Amino acid sequence: MIGHTAAMKELEEYYKASGNSLIVLYGRDGSEKNAFLKAFLKDKKSFYYGAIPASPEYQKRMLEDHISDQYGVTLLKHTYDECFLRVKSGSAEKLVVVIDDFDNIVKKDEEFLASILKLKAKKLYPGPVMIVLATNSVLFARTGLDEIFGENIKKIDSVIEMADLTFLDVVRAFPKFDIKEAVEVYGILGGVPGYLNLWDASKNVKENICSLVLNGKGKLFDEAQRFISLELRELSVYNTILASIAAGNEKLNDLFLDTGFSRAKISVYMKNLSAFDVIEKVESFETGGWENAKKGVYAIKNRFVSFWFKFVYPHVSDLNMMEPEAFYDKYIATELDEYLHRYFIEVCREYLMLLNSVDRLPIKLTKVGTWVGKQGTIDIIGQNSVRESIVGICNWEKEETGLDDLVNLRHAVKMARISADHTYLFSAKSFAKELVEAAEKDPSIVLVDMKEM
Repeated sequence: MIGHTAAMKELEEYYKASGNSLIVLYGRDGSEKNAFLKAFLKDKKSFYYGAIPASPEYQKRMLEDHISDQYGVTLLKHTYDECFLRVKSGSAEKLVVVIDDFDNIVKKDEEFLASILKLKAKKLYPGPVMIVLATNSVLFARTGLDEIFGENIKKIDSVIEMADLTFLDVVRAFPKFDIKEAVEVYGILGGVPGYLNLWDASKNVKENICSLVLNGKGKLFDEAQRFISLELRELSVYNTILASIAAGNEKLNDLFLDTGFSRAKISVYMKNLSAFDVIEKVESFETGGWENAKKGVYAIKNRFVSFWFKFVYPHVSDLNMMEPEAFYDKYIATELDEYLHRYFIEVCREYLMLLNSVDRLPIKLTKVGTWVGKQGTIDIIGQNSVRESIVGICNWEKEETGLDDLVNLRHAVKMARISADHTYLFSAKSFAKELVEAAEKDPSIVLVDMKEM
């Protein structure tokens, strides 16, 4: 499972373009960056070096040894200039130079960056060259490049993210799953290839969670804590904030009252969590009913971290003493459907955007979002260039979506002060007879079940 189609397409475009290029490629831990790079480098003339945490002197020696082994040459000057002078493609074909985990070098040795810029400027290698600096550090890729590159930041042609897989990618990865099973996996693990590869398609949700997450020997047992600690220090503070958000404290003032931390401290830590893609600020779709919308609402964006802090972290003592199956039945089973509702909304939105891309919606959407109101929520709002709207509501856990859901949606639309030109109601289970009859009479009402999706 590789995925990351958009990132691969952009890399290929730079490879095919004339001239030299310098690309920064990043993907979170678990993105399977190595497999992605192998796929990109296949059938290309390339040089790859994976940097490790080491002193500047030892790092350079490791690179020199790697070049010596690959090209059968002896390096005498012990400089990065010499290193990149000795790499070669052996033909006029473009050479791809990949320095993986480059943050392990560039943070400690200014000489490395100076040589990379010379390499791009054709001062070290005469032929066409594409330089890919890769890293798993999301924080560094998003917040650290300006400091390291300084005025040379403009010499980076593109910063490409290996984004998490989409729901459609997850469906393709598990071709025998129905939509419900795919939503469950997507809502629990997210689109992280390294996690999805661990999910056993022959087992049900309970069996997978028990063996992977709740078992002390499971591959994902300590993963949430390990992942957070990769780039963030003071784990106790971050844990406290995340546990509070998972418990329903979604505003800064709620967090202040619940955690006892100062507002200033919370803001700093929330900024770091946001840069690391762990949390996100939920921005309501801009409408005329701004005074009726909730503001300053935060949610945990990382799906697996969200799952861990919602269901496991508050009950770690019981986890240590109980069997995984008993823990699941007590703390997860009864609330999992309600929890997955949020991710069903994301799936429905992705479905609408897929229809939009092939012109199968009644209007061409140019922007899509959610409106979070003080009295009701519009799960999906989409508008075209002249502000015609599609609104939608998504029911995951309810046995039957009925007229009351349509009434509640229309009330939220009124509070948002928009017009609903087309209304989509999504249901994971079924629709009430009265709602089906209403949709048959009114073509602006569209009912979508999981079979259709």
